[in-house]
Amino acid sequence: MRFLIVSDDDIKNGVVTDKYFIWTEKVLKAKNVNPKVVAEVTTSGWGVFAGLNDALKLLEGLPVDVYAMPEGSVFFPHEPVMTIVGNYLDFARYETSLLGFICHSSAVATQAFRFKLAAEDKKIFSFGTRRMHPAIAAAIERAAYIGGVDGVSNFAAEKYIGLPSMGTMPHAMIICFGDQIKAWRSFDEVVDPDVSRTMLVDTYFDEKTEAIMAVENVENVSAVRLDTPSSRRGKFRKIVEEVRWELDIRGRRDVRIFVSGGLSLADVLELRDIVDAFGVGTAISGAGPIDFALDIVEREGRFVAKRGKRGGMKQVYRDWETMEDEVRLFMEPEAEGKEAMLRKVIERGRILAEPDMEEARKLALKQMEIIRKLGREQEFIG
Repeated sequence: MRFLIVSDDDIKNGVVTDKYFIWTEKVLKAKNVNPKVVAEVTTSGWGVFAGLNDALKLLEGLPVDVYAMPEGSVFFPHEPVMTIVGNYLDFARYETSLLGFICHSSAVATQAFRFKLAAEDKKIFSFGTRRMHPAIAAAIERAAYIGGVDGVSNFAAEKYIGLPSMGTMPHAMIICFGDQIKAWRSFDEVVDPDVSRTMLVDTYFDEKTEAIMAVENVENVSAVRLDTPSSRRGKFRKIVEEVRWELDIRGRRDVRIFVSGGLSLADVLELRDIVDAFGVGTAISGAGPIDFALDIVEREGRFVAKRGKRGGMKQVYRDWETMEDEVRLFMEPEAEGKEAMLRKVIERGRILAEPDMEEARKLALKQMEIIRKLGREQEFIG
């Protein structure tokens, strides 16, 4: 083992589990207890559901039925996003990995959704995989894309999820040349012609000075990137306004402004009227996990639930006009005029339909537009 990365086989075989599930298996088997149960995944907040692709591969081949919301679905507090039906010992030890797959991916998708909602018609790019474990880079970029980002920076996304990656230039490249103009010109000369000529303009001098140097000395400049860290920003909006002014008076209104460097939602809200694109790092990739839990709500056909949970297998019905949900028992009549959100995705261990990343993204963006139409942006941006 070259890197300390748990293997696919160990995840699939249930080695990645909390020890108390091992003791649970031992006790239940010794006492010949293995009830048929309904277990559901819920949380106390809202979010965008992602990670179903890995969850299905984990549960594939187990003698269980699984129901789930489509990836990209906005979910609300206390409603199930996934339900498992089967004998408990058939899936007990997989809870740890199952929750891990969807807690982190849903968190990334949710933050991406919030940033894109805040940015309105401006671009959001995922720049944060360098701050996360490299083994999950593709999963992060997939979730961010589902949540609504306009592009991702990690090259591995091309191999693992078929998603083109994008990028500008690092300070290191400019420092290697020892001269900003040489570095910018070399980038323009060498890099594929279909790549945006976005010049990094804050390596040695202030952003305004380097932006002027770029447009006056490089033939092709599509945009300038200000990677100003929060520790050196001061009044960041004023810096951006100065750059925009100097570009405009030189007849370069066509040159876009791209900002990055520890950006928050507050930064996007403050700058979206004068900035064209945002490279968002840890705020998306390092999003705090969605606190999903898996709880048994039926045992041998009888309603059960621990304190704080609601018993019974449930269905979630959505009114797409209002983006409001109604939760009913699964056995109850369907809610008239509303769409059932939980669909069967595994039947006796067989995956019925593979999740589609592009369809998930379309769903997320559809919901974003409904939220904007309803004027509920602040409710979701926070």
